Amino acid sequence: MPETEIHAPWEYSLHIPNDVRAVAVSRRTLRLILTVHGLIRLVDVAELLAAELVSNAVRHTKGPAALRVLWAAGVLRIGAWDADPEPPGPPQPLGQVADLLDDLLEGGRGLAMVKACSDEWGWQPLISDGGRGKYVWCELAAAV
Repeated sequence: MPETEIHAPWEYSLHIPNDVRAVAVSRRTLRLILTVHGLIRLVDVAELLAAELVSNAVRHTKGPAALRVLWAAGVLRIGAWDADPEPPGPPQPLGQVADLLDDLLEGGRGLAMVKACSDEWGWQPLISDGGRGKYVWCELAAAV
């Protein structure tokens, strides 16, 4: 792939129903997007982060959601929109390595994982055309 194509900015959005199967669809879609754009080295971490963000959007809200993937200036931004305007809870500290799986299975530790595995993360409220919701995102910087 020519270097100019790798550096050119791009963006994809995937609108998803409130269905736990949307997590797998989002992960596979993200893998395909990153692969065709020559960013295969980011796939594993990006899939983990996207799965957590989409999972939160689907599990903690009643309406539809969306996955947004943006590449610009050597940074991959992965975000999930949902219709719930409430901010996400603060990341809970991850326990010792032996407790990590138990912590993740119990819930409430996902944003700590997002914080630990990404270079930057955050959220913002969204209000437009009478609709409300929030956008939770994280970024991975990549030297191309």
